[in-house]
Amino acid sequence: MISTQNFLIDHLDKREMQGALFAELSEMFSREVPLYTHSLSVNRLSNRVVSDLLGVRFSGFSVSDDEIEYASGERHGAIRIGRPDEYRWVARFFACFDMHPHNFYDMTSIGAKSQPVIATAFRSTFNPDHRVFSSLLMTDAFDLETRNEIEELLSKRSIVSERAKELIERSESQGGLGADDARELILEATSRIFKWQGTASNPDLYHRLCAQGYKIAADIACFHSHHLNHLTPNTLCMDLYTACMRFVLDEIDESVFTRSANEAIAMMLKWMDVDSLRLHFKHLDESRFGFETMNAVDDDVIVTSVSSLKQGIESVREQVRHLEHNGFKDRTEGPPAGKLILLRQDAYRALREPIEFTDDESDVQVIHHTARFGEIEQRYYATTPAGRALYDACLDAYESTSDAVCEGYAPVNSSLQMKAFDGIPGALRELAAKGLVYVRYIPISSEGGRAIQDVSPENLMELGLIRVEGLRYEDFLPASAAGIFASNLDQYGINARMHNDSRALQEYLEETLGRAVIDSDRVYAAIQAGSLLDCYEQLGLMDMVEVDELAKLRATRKMLPIDDQAGRL
Repeated sequence: MISTQNFLIDHLDKREMQGALFAELSEMFSREVPLYTHSLSVNRLSNRVVSDLLGVRFSGFSVSDDEIEYASGERHGAIRIGRPDEYRWVARFFACFDMHPHNFYDMTSIGAKSQPVIATAFRSTFNPDHRVFSSLLMTDAFDLETRNEIEELLSKRSIVSERAKELIERSESQGGLGADDARELILEATSRIFKWQGTASNPDLYHRLCAQGYKIAADIACFHSHHLNHLTPNTLCMDLYTACMRFVLDEIDESVFTRSANEAIAMMLKWMDVDSLRLHFKHLDESRFGFETMNAVDDDVIVTSVSSLKQGIESVREQVRHLEHNGFKDRTEGPPAGKLILLRQDAYRALREPIEFTDDESDVQVIHHTARFGEIEQRYYATTPAGRALYDACLDAYESTSDAVCEGYAPVNSSLQMKAFDGIPGALRELAAKGLVYVRYIPISSEGGRAIQDVSPENLMELGLIRVEGLRYEDFLPASAAGIFASNLDQYGINARMHNDSRALQEYLEETLGRAVIDSDRVYAAIQAGSLLDCYEQLGLMDMVEVDELAKLRATRKMLPIDDQAGRL
């Protein structure tokens, strides 16, 4: 919980409150879903092995267990909300923790994976550790009779208590909360707003919605409360974690695990350079990355590491044997390994859990429902519009291959997938030079020299005057999120476009929120432009930059939100 060291100040730091909130949510989710606890253990063991191998590749690099815990624990979550007024209260709740709406996601118009929800993600604008993907049910996706039935059910709920509303309003009026109030608001989150209740109403509506392909709507409309449907830890090697979890869940045997783990580590060591090391350990001081050479890692070192990892996860495997589960997802969402853009996501599939349905005129009826799953993520560089367009084109090319359309488990990083994504460079400098990712420019010299004729970032890098640091992608991919939803619900969407005007839907969501959604691309671009201007200033090159270019950079830098009220309507 929150440290007592801040009792003498009026308000706690909102980021500290955010960390305390997610620590408590993780504890809550662990109590509710024991398999989640075991998946965290597997991820820590996997990340420990990866870090130790990186210590071999980069002489002198090491991370402590506490640092591994931090790197493993950057979580996001997801929640589904039924009514606009509930949604606005949840948004105001997150604002108490320095978490604001970033990006608009129209899940109603993504083809075969469409769902009747729109969404945004609540997170801090700068260097976020946590984010919550928050969906709002669009009841106008249904026929009038069904819509009225859903809205009548939703009208009976009271998710945010009067005490929680009082604390939220106090935070808004005072600019923050003291320690006691902050603790109480977090308790409201874990005991009511995000807590699994396991009760629902109207089994007939539930069955009808599920039969029509609307399991997400059934989950939102019929349950008596919201609930987190997942929390997501951060992994340092997606394919290694996936191999570990498949072994733990008895989906693969020891020989397949050993081969898969060795291949995953060997591939990771091929693409993990100093730039990607900085990205994955962004919380470490810059002095930890001063490597002049990268060492080869012998095969026998990898074999020994995999053997040690297998011993570590054997105990987890024994503890999981008595737990019911629904297996692991059939494919990893996002780019293949070695394509360091956006993010990769995978998950153990949603658990089959008993729900008690109660109605005024009937006895309790128990129905088994799949809602909560165990997602994992690995985040890479944030793409520019050009980079995102290239990714989308590669994804379209891959989804037309036999790998993507086959039933069952698709091979990880198959030749067809790698070929489809071949146009995406691997190294940060090439990605940046082609304008595919956002970066922060960092000066590594105090003087530029008057003899420089070309002040382009590429030339300044060649001259050793600046370097680039990739900005981590902090947001979501609708198609990947829909793939996660679909796999875990055993329903791949409704193959329909319920709305054609995404702009109108975004305006509706912003009206619901009472503020504009922050466009993450504008923030990434502003950070990049501001960092380049800082380099020009420090190197004494400002008067050598073209006037139009200078004006463009300054205008872009001004897009950066300056406080928590950025975009407020």
